[in-house]
Amino acid sequence: MSYAGGSEGVTGAKTPRLLDQVRARLRLKHYSIRTEQAYVGWIRRFILASGKRHPREMGVAEVEAFLSALAVQGKVAAGTQNQALSALLFLYREVLSIELPWMETVVWAKRPQRVPVVLSRDEVHRLLAMMDGRFGLMASLLYGSGMRLMECVRLRVKDVDFELNEICVRDGKGGKDRHVPLPQRLREALRTQLERVRLIHQQDLAAGLGAVWLPHALARKYPSAPREPGWQYVFPSDRVSHDPRGGQQRRHHLDEAGLQRAVRAARLKAHIVKPATCHTLRHSFATHLLEAGQDIRTIQELLGHKDVATTQIYTHVLNRGGHGVLSPLDR
Repeated sequence: MSYAGGSEGVTGAKTPRLLDQVRARLRLKHYSIRTEQAYVGWIRRFILASGKRHPREMGVAEVEAFLSALAVQGKVAAGTQNQALSALLFLYREVLSIELPWMETVVWAKRPQRVPVVLSRDEVHRLLAMMDGRFGLMASLLYGSGMRLMECVRLRVKDVDFELNEICVRDGKGGKDRHVPLPQRLREALRTQLERVRLIHQQDLAAGLGAVWLPHALARKYPSAPREPGWQYVFPSDRVSHDPRGGQQRRHHLDEAGLQRAVRAARLKAHIVKPATCHTLRHSFATHLLEAGQDIRTIQELLGHKDVATTQIYTHVLNRGGHGVLSPLDR
């Protein structure tokens, strides 16, 4: 077997390429397409860096050499290095079905604990004032609801509930659903956006398209669901594209890179020197709720954190408690 070309078995059937086996295993275990792309990329880089040797012929020495090169020569962050290690462990355990003693001894990179970047209320106002259209609405949703970037991008029409004034976040981080507030100020803008989605969907149906991607084989269980209005994305792409997994032609959601560029441009226009990103709006949402007296358990549920300790990081950026001391220079 080779990682690139496969090989002929006894029956004449061609053995799938190693990277195709990796993709198949990732899909079987319901990993996201982004994780699939990242893992396949790291496995390919590992094989190429090792002289195109098959992973079965390698072990801890090659893995540690690869990770060390990433850290020393590539100067990658600890999180990036750990992602590469996760990809290689997945390859050996899940694809090659090899449990080697060295897997338990490989050292994970220690990630530094950082205090999140948080914008003041005035800075948020200045930032959002520099944005309009769909990207302005999306940025306002990130701050107003605390959603993650991809949770906002992947939002479906059926999950916006104007009657209950809430948004249901489906299949968030860790595969969990949760409810977040629907900001009152965005109700009319969202209604206008959903009307735009309805018109686009009608045009797609007239063109013989209109079927959106559904997760976890829901399209087979509910054959008509992909063409129903409720399953359409709230922020659809401007053009139809081909599904990277199945090849079908359909309209996907907006590319998140566009929103990221829009937020960066707005930050520069607003003369905000903090390195604010889309995720900074989520940090600001949590911090401003704490400032307003909201209890931390509620904020934990809104953010979808598994452990309240993760949410407590926002208490470190508040001017209160033991860290809110008055400098002796100001006394």
